Amino acid sequence: MNTSIKCLVTGGAGFIGSHLCDALIDKGYEVFCVDNLITGSKKNIAHLLNNSQFHFILHDITKPFPSTINYLYHLASPASPPVYRKYSIETLLVNSLGTYNMLELAKKENSVFLLASTSEVYGNPLTHPQKENYYGNVNPTGTRACYDEGKRFAEAITMEYVRKFKLQGRIARIFNTYGPRMQPTDGRVVSNFVTQAIAGKPLTMYGDGSQTRSFCYISDMVSGLIAACEKKGIDGEVINLGNPQELTIKRIGEIILSLTGSSSPLVRVKKKEIDDPQMRKPDISKAKQLLGWQPSVSLDLGLKETIKYFKNL
Repeated sequence: MNTSIKCLVTGGAGFIGSHLCDALIDKGYEVFCVDNLITGSKKNIAHLLNNSQFHFILHDITKPFPSTINYLYHLASPASPPVYRKYSIETLLVNSLGTYNMLELAKKENSVFLLASTSEVYGNPLTHPQKENYYGNVNPTGTRACYDEGKRFAEAITMEYVRKFKLQGRIARIFNTYGPRMQPTDGRVVSNFVTQAIAGKPLTMYGDGSQTRSFCYISDMVSGLIAACEKKGIDGEVINLGNPQELTIKRIGEIILSLTGSSSPLVRVKKKEIDDPQMRKPDISKAKQLLGWQPSVSLDLGLKETIKYFKNL
């Protein structure tokens, strides 16, 4: 066990954050999980609370705090459209002031800093698939701007710390991720469809279901985040992390119906917002080249594990 390595994970009680805490504990690291529980849940980390290497800190990172750390994973932020619309100001603040506070901490401690950004910085993309050098097509005043522009600001300030202070910073742009510990009511495609199928309710597609998404299983995403944080010599790099297998929303619904054995219908409902991306697919050439990383969990296997989790709730 390498207990000399200390990791801080903001948003560590969330969906991705809690799985990241698990993986870091499994590596023998000491983990400090920071979360204000606006969207995270202590249920996600309950199995870690009695582990002497794990420390839960209830804290809002828009207020600074001291810590001694080697790796800082900054994941704190609401991330699903219904939730970040509900907490729009909080989303803007955690990605601006919260990111500033974590960068200051990383600078003071000479820590490696990983910003968990998002594919939403590409907005409704005009290029396909999305490469890291694409600047995006984002509405700065729309209903998604609190998240999209919040993350774009977080990327900008992270890069300034890399340039001005030689911070060991790197940015991971996370594409659609799914798996156990997703919130049933988070409004995302997989959780919506799985919970609806299990309950025997109609699966609701926004529009005609021709929009495309690429879904990455949680264990693959976590291994990518750790690889991006621990890789030496990539300060200032921006790296897409996601699964390039592209499916229409309608097709993902059909697969979930098949795997759950549900006879629920797929129904069309009116789109909730005009800025919903029509296409989403990562170009992961850079992740393969720099990190030797690519996803390995098949969609079938990942969905079966996710369905099993929701059935047991």
